[in-house]
Amino acid sequence: MSKVLIFTDGSARGNPDGPGGFGTVLQFTDSQGQLHEKVISGGYVRTTNNRMELMAAIRGLEALNRPCSVELYSDSKYLTDAFNQKWIDSWIAKGWNRGKSGPVKNIDLWKRLLKAKEPHQVTFIWVKGHAGHPQNERCDMLATTAADGDQLMTDDGLKP
Repeated sequence: MSKVLIFTDGSARGNPDGPGGFGTVLQFTDSQGQLHEKVISGGYVRTTNNRMELMAAIRGLEALNRPCSVELYSDSKYLTDAFNQKWIDSWIAKGWNRGKSGPVKNIDLWKRLLKAKEPHQVTFIWVKGHAGHPQNERCDMLATTAADGDQLMTDDGLKP
């Protein structure tokens, strides 16, 4: 099984109601041992930062064309804890309800993320944002570029 590293970032540009974007970098080695990167970025999204973080992870996993062993790096503690702290298992067991606080937000994207990760062995790794991790910084740059772009993306991350 091929190993792929995915680095993601979402950026709300300091305003959750304003334009934001996300960046994703896939890093992998081919059969000849050559290191490759695939960059996914573009457009802006009028949505929340959490949705952009989820979309960045989804787009990275959906870009894989065969089952892989994946390490997914994100500066979103919400995203990584959902899997590492088994929040998502609890949400599913409760019928996508968090209990007293009501239903889980972004159910559509969580379900899409579960489907995207299904064929892969995925490890979610939290990288403290802006802590000098070079790929995380690159993804932040991609997210900013996406937010500054003039190509609109829909809220579910697909181009219209």
